[in-house]
Amino acid sequence: MKHTFSLLVIAAASLGASAAVPATSEPALKDVFGDKFRVAVAINDAQAKEIDKEGAAIVKHHFNTVVAENVMKCSEIHPEKNRYHWDDADAFVEFAERNGMTVIGHCLIWHSQLAPWFLYDDEGKYVSADTLKARMRDHIHAVVGRYKGRVKGWDVVNEAIVESGKYRNSGFYKILGEEFIPLAFQYAHEADPEAELYYNDYGMNVPGRRDGVVRMVQDLKRRGLRIDAVGMQAHMGMDYPDFREFEDALNAFAATGCKVMITEWDMSALPTFSRSSNVGDVAAYQKALNPYPDALPEDVSAHWNSRMDAFFSLFLRHSDVINRVTAWGVTDGNSWKNGFPVRGRHDYPLLFDRNYEMKPFLKNLVNYHKHK
Repeated sequence: MKHTFSLLVIAAASLGASAAVPATSEPALKDVFGDKFRVAVAINDAQAKEIDKEGAAIVKHHFNTVVAENVMKCSEIHPEKNRYHWDDADAFVEFAERNGMTVIGHCLIWHSQLAPWFLYDDEGKYVSADTLKARMRDHIHAVVGRYKGRVKGWDVVNEAIVESGKYRNSGFYKILGEEFIPLAFQYAHEADPEAELYYNDYGMNVPGRRDGVVRMVQDLKRRGLRIDAVGMQAHMGMDYPDFREFEDALNAFAATGCKVMITEWDMSALPTFSRSSNVGDVAAYQKALNPYPDALPEDVSAHWNSRMDAFFSLFLRHSDVINRVTAWGVTDGNSWKNGFPVRGRHDYPLLFDRNYEMKPFLKNLVNYHKHK
């Protein structure tokens, strides 16, 4: 599939750092694309508290919506049964409010980064169904209630469907079965009836998961529960997801009557990690996993930019149903992709590089669309 800006991207990628323009002197992404969808970014604690001043400046200049990358997850905000830690989440919300930004809360119920106590009794056994319902309700009411009227919407449940379309066999599912999802949406709506409510998951292009999520959304709607949008986590690589599968899934979610959000968008520029890789020499294995520790080769950078351009152009074409596009981090240096799956791994997955400069594909899109 050919894309309008591919040749420009390749040319721009070859210019190197000498052509760099400070990101805050560029036209703001929110001004260029804000009439299409919310232009969002996940921010960390250092950016919310403006310790990372350069990162915070990019956020304030370019984005109209912010998502809590970590500070609202259960293990961070509710680390012990009778203790909440509000300071970091408060700072995140206050940063957004000072700068006139929309706030998205992430996330209320997720099997990962869950506070260790949440599913267990004092003897280390799973709690009863009634106890877990009470804990879920108390947690959701406390978190959503604290920010009532200040948070636009919440990722209520995160990553509950596996690739086959079945429910993930998490602790929530083991104790409550499928009911934990409608209960979570019910409790969130009780806590703030005006807040938008979302389901969020990764690998949403996979047909089994896509169809499972569609069934789950339809079930919530049949019950009369509020669900405003489906979040398609867009953790991508140079060889996944399949472009057509991704678009098919986008259309399937829109057909439920929900809006679609592109969430957690990043694209690894490194070879896809396979746990079945058979490299006998440890040093060779480490090098294979971290092939570009200093910078991307020009051809790899050009390919990455072209592929990112293709997906952003897809988002623009479907802006009638997409209401938010969220980069999962501000710069390459902030990305969770660094150090995974081996320590010291350098990746290049985000919209701005380690020098806080906008990537070539995005510059080209901005320059084209600001004149339309």
